[in-house]
Amino acid sequence: MSWVAAVARLRAGREPGVLVTVATVRGHAPRRAGAKLVVGRTETWGSIGGGNIEAVAIDRARELNGTAGPEPEPELMEFALNDKVTGPHGVQCCGGAVTVLLEPLPVVQAVAVFGVGHVGLELARILARHHLDLHLIDTRPDMLTDERLGVLADAVAQIHVHHTPLLPEEVLTELPPGTHVLIMTHDHAEDAALCDAALRTAGLGSIGLIGSSAKWARFRQRLATEGGHDAATIDRIKTPIGIAEITGKEPATIAVSVAADLLRSFEQDRHRAVPNPVAAVPYAPVAGSA
Repeated sequence: MSWVAAVARLRAGREPGVLVTVATVRGHAPRRAGAKLVVGRTETWGSIGGGNIEAVAIDRARELNGTAGPEPEPELMEFALNDKVTGPHGVQCCGGAVTVLLEPLPVVQAVAVFGVGHVGLELARILARHHLDLHLIDTRPDMLTDERLGVLADAVAQIHVHHTPLLPEEVLTELPPGTHVLIMTHDHAEDAALCDAALRTAGLGSIGLIGSSAKWARFRQRLATEGGHDAATIDRIKTPIGIAEITGKEPATIAVSVAADLLRSFEQDRHRAVPNPVAAVPYAPVAGSA
């Protein structure tokens, strides 16, 4: 598997990883500059030359994969390949020196927008400029045409379009774990069904609902009496969505408010990150002159 395919596989599986690249080579070394290795939690793909270099890089990559809190920064590691330097995994005496770059590949955020009407499309245009997985769901095929979504052609995000003419709530079970859900369809009955289904779907991130206080009062009662949800469960749904101080009603203004609030929650998520359950392997740097 190529390193590009390995990175895509980690992203699709929502697994953190590290891209390891031979950045510089002086003298003799097992691989040339540019050789790459992708390190996941339990698997690796590619090679930067084997031996002590590769084993130490994998150890450190697994430590970075298990880092809690803010995303780890890229790191450079230097290796002297001579018999005077003993690494934790042995000696490599090719005679040269190698610098290796480790670039963390964190799990990207995922957002699902149910309802790609005026506000939904404006929101998609903003979110598409960010490095995330963006799911767009609508029961109306005319909302999801290539022509209408053409404004997202230069997206940084990976966009997934779901046309669900009958039961849009079924998409909830297909979403990646931790996906943030925003409910803003054209139909209040559809919104209500999605709220109920979202509360029953394990593993979702935040759940947001667009609408007035009167709409929410009706939904809240229905979720309790017909859905059987308790108050604490219902409180998982945030409504109204967006930043309260931004009060404009134009679709673009609402979209900016919702996107800003969502991005703020992403930052909070990063600082609340839980350590990876995979144990980190002890790491000892290897450095010296050739």
